Amino acid sequence: MKTANGRQWANREDLIEHSGHSRDTLRKLWRDRKSNGHPLTREIDGVMHWDLEQWTAWFTEHCQRPRDLSGVDRSGDPDEQLAPAQQARVLGVDPSRITQYAKNPPPGWPDPVRTEPLKTRTREYRTRRQLWEFADNPVSGFGTKGGRPPGPDPKARAKKPDPRVRLAAEALATQPGRKAGEVAAELAREHGQSVDTWKRIVTQARQL
Repeated sequence: MKTANGRQWANREDLIEHSGHSRDTLRKLWRDRKSNGHPLTREIDGVMHWDLEQWTAWFTEHCQRPRDLSGVDRSGDPDEQLAPAQQARVLGVDPSRITQYAKNPPPGWPDPVRTEPLKTRTREYRTRRQLWEFADNPVSGFGTKGGRPPGPDPKARAKKPDPRVRLAAEALATQPGRKAGEVAAELAREHGQSVDTWKRIVTQARQL
């Protein structure tokens, strides 16, 4: 864990210990950051770090998103091994979703209990128990379709101060004589997003 400007910054190992979730789960959450609103990263000593307080708030909200699991079939033998079409019926989704999961698995998608080689592909079998656990895992995001879009609640975001404004204010305070464009360029390099976006944020910070 690193400390900068009075904030704690966690690398992925720190987040694994902090959250109790696996490396693979956290990696997939970062991979899907454009759709789930995952916080920005900051490179420290050549390693990606995340503002621990900001990440924790995001992760808590991510896991509390409204979900509809009414389509999940809870009947049957928990240990029965199911082919993809049967997996889709248990989860109440189109079979194409299972095919998509095989190519781009979401966080929490279980490894198959066995595979069956076919001429053009491999058929993966999973148990009902695995599918139920996946559906019930809030990190997976399963069941959020039909609710609000993934990512932070816009209303909640409106109530909370934008952490990027704080970062811009800190940068301005350390070197008050610098031009807004220079500060924005430095923030863009450190935290991602475009220089134009950071210029707007720097302007907001100056108005506070």
